[in-house]
Amino acid sequence: MESPTRPAPASVPRAARHEAALQAYREHLTTVAGLSPNTVRAYLSDVRDLVDHLERMHRPDLAELDLTALRSWLARRRTCGAGPATLARSASAARRFCGWAVATGRMPGDPSASLGTVRRGRHLPDVLTAGQAAQLLVPPVAVPDPEGDPRAEARARAVEARNQVALELLYGCGIRVAELCGLDRRDVDGDRRTVRVLGKGRKERVVPFGAPAARALAQWAPVRQELALPAAGDALLVGVRGRRLDVRTARELVHRRALAAGVPDLSPHGLRHSAATHLVAAGADLRSVQELLGHATLATTQLYTHVTAERLRQTYQLAHPRA
Repeated sequence: MESPTRPAPASVPRAARHEAALQAYREHLTTVAGLSPNTVRAYLSDVRDLVDHLERMHRPDLAELDLTALRSWLARRRTCGAGPATLARSASAARRFCGWAVATGRMPGDPSASLGTVRRGRHLPDVLTAGQAAQLLVPPVAVPDPEGDPRAEARARAVEARNQVALELLYGCGIRVAELCGLDRRDVDGDRRTVRVLGKGRKERVVPFGAPAARALAQWAPVRQELALPAAGDALLVGVRGRRLDVRTARELVHRRALAAGVPDLSPHGLRHSAATHLVAAGADLRSVQELLGHATLATTQLYTHVTAERLRQTYQLAHPRA
């Protein structure tokens, strides 16, 4: 547990006091809680908005944050168009922040302890069919340019080999895009066909991959040097600038491949949803799927049983004479 920190003296300007607290909280989320950069960014954005709301209520100190202020903040966010999922995340961010503020002596008590739970809407994720997923993963046919620059063509082939590895691992392992981009070469065990993944909360898990991913990795290994610079370190996947592949580039390549393959557009997370749905539909037990996906609770994994049930309902309505 962190040692209590005394609040800034009243002589410090109000904005500076809050900014110092927010920076300390950022450090806590990153180094102590071990949250992902995206989660840290989202939580800090919520807490900054909460602090601004407190200022608008003419309450200059965090010690004046109470249940009324929290409820009015969430009500304002709902009025401004925030949906159930956003409100649930905001409430979670407020609870985490209040707990930290009490532990570090910035607040005398935790008003979020009495804050009600915001119910998330049940959303069935968009997924590809197994046939569409197979179509997406067919590598594009390379057309050599007789007058092209050999060096440029070698780099282009390396990019396509890298893209194939990215797609095979996203779908074949059901990993998150940030987990994919964080992989190092030493995380891949080619003999056992497993990859060691660092997930949310810095929790490690080992995920198997199949023969198609193994082939893609074998084709990528000898051409990685066409892209990699020393700055890439041991990164498994490398961008065109020679550094570790970034999340934005990985997202873009999924969208481009979906367009080229003529399948419904989806994000890398859509490939993860598709992989989980296909596993459950094929009879995989939920506990195994939970471990593979790195879900903290089985309740999250159970969403995919609803996805397959929805597909069954649609099939019934289209095909059954008594539907």
